[in-house]
Amino acid sequence: MHDADRQDFPFIDEICQGIFHYLENKCALRLLPLPALYEKMRRMLEHIGCDTIARALKPMAPPVQVCLLRLMQEHNCVVELSLFPMLRREIDDLCTAGANEIRFLHIREAAMQIRSTAKWDKHCERLRVEIETFLQSYDPRSHTTQSSTLILHLCESPAA
Repeated sequence: MHDADRQDFPFIDEICQGIFHYLENKCALRLLPLPALYEKMRRMLEHIGCDTIARALKPMAPPVQVCLLRLMQEHNCVVELSLFPMLRREIDDLCTAGANEIRFLHIREAAMQIRSTAKWDKHCERLRVEIETFLQSYDPRSHTTQSSTLILHLCESPAA
């Protein structure tokens, strides 16, 4: 908005909130690459008469949430040995798709699943620490995304 030198765009906050909610919760980057998304947004803005905003539109990826439990199921990851290469590939794939902020969810539950236990124990704790250490030590400088340096977050549950 500010880059486009426009201050008269009605309902901008509501529109932005709706778009962010959709992108964070419903739209997988693999299904709609960022350049295609921004091209659609640009055409929509031009269609409603906001050419200045359309020209100033800069691609920025929304934060991406990765549920470790779901990721492990999708990749049939049942042993620790395959966990860390799978995490590296997922981060690499998301970066390639344009993500610059990734939130990892359900780390504790993933540790329990890979340890094949329903009760938390010292082995689960050790694995949780290893997963978090791996993610925290992942070198974000190895990936420069479309808009900035990669940011990784460790979360136990989805952001509200």
